[in-house]
Amino acid sequence: MKHEVNKGRGATLQIEGRFESVARERFDDGWASDDELPPLKTTVTEERAKSVIRRQDSPDLPFELSLNPYRGCEHGCIYCYARPSHGYLNLSPGLDFETKLFAKPDAAKLLREELAKPSYRCAPIALGSNTDVYQPIEREWKVTRQILEVLAECRHPLSIVTKSSLVERDLDLLAQLAQDNLVQVFISVTTLDADLARKLEPRAASPRRRLETIRRLNEAGVPCGVMVAPVVPFLTDAELENILQAASEQGARSAAYTLLRLPYELKDLFKDWLATNYPLKAAHVMSRLRDMRGGKENDSEFGSRFRGDGLFADLLEKRFRIACERLGLNQEEMGLDVSRFRPPGRGGQMGLFD
Repeated sequence: MKHEVNKGRGATLQIEGRFESVARERFDDGWASDDELPPLKTTVTEERAKSVIRRQDSPDLPFELSLNPYRGCEHGCIYCYARPSHGYLNLSPGLDFETKLFAKPDAAKLLREELAKPSYRCAPIALGSNTDVYQPIEREWKVTRQILEVLAECRHPLSIVTKSSLVERDLDLLAQLAQDNLVQVFISVTTLDADLARKLEPRAASPRRRLETIRRLNEAGVPCGVMVAPVVPFLTDAELENILQAASEQGARSAAYTLLRLPYELKDLFKDWLATNYPLKAAHVMSRLRDMRGGKENDSEFGSRFRGDGLFADLLEKRFRIACERLGLNQEEMGLDVSRFRPPGRGGQMGLFD
């Protein structure tokens, strides 16, 4: 199999989704030139959704409600667990996931309508639970900004996980929300090695820039922690304590981590990426991952899917706990205030009762 590296892209393999009935494969017919293929362009298609708030009942997720303004993600992180979701759109979890994107321009309008329903019960909304709400196309589309404006107007609590410094653009709204304990941000830092980051997360902010974002948000009064995710055996696991230390020095007071997950087609994509970029480590990475997944390459069971099982998983969790205790991380319970919520659209005389 020929592995292909596209500059600025993560996937080295374009595979069909599990719902496709046919497979397509490029082959050399002898007429190809030695010229490089033109760079892959990002396309964005408008998606007209009927609703935007998604409810989930997973016992190992810290939120009940989530909202994702985009499908696909231009950051191109090879480890992204959301890649297989592109199969539902008859697109590849490989390069299609990071080049053929979908935006929900009506997301703020739909959010306002859902929050105004008499049956709505306020709970913190997680922004970016599937793909990054501050990926590069947000600069032009500004869907996340519009969502934040609605949430700020309604005094609605929210959390954000991102690996983009673009979140700093919205410091005016985030600082306003933080004054009333309505927001918490986590910056995802996978590695401090800039070269490794360029291969793992080709279009995300550099590790140095992400640490700077942690500092800037905390200085502005917006509680910002660090998410060490995912931890990749033999590639990034040795950096766990250093990442926590670096984030703590920038003002982070909370932290979390997750172990690499490889659902569905992501297994083949990640293994091909390993063989292309780190061929001497590939077998070791997958062997250790299987040790931490009960002999499997992925574990979807609640309670273990984010942490893993076995000796090495227990050791990783112990290292994380000891480092957090030493650095003073996770010492305070961070609960967002749901009591300040005010439904939108209550104009006229009804607004007098708010």
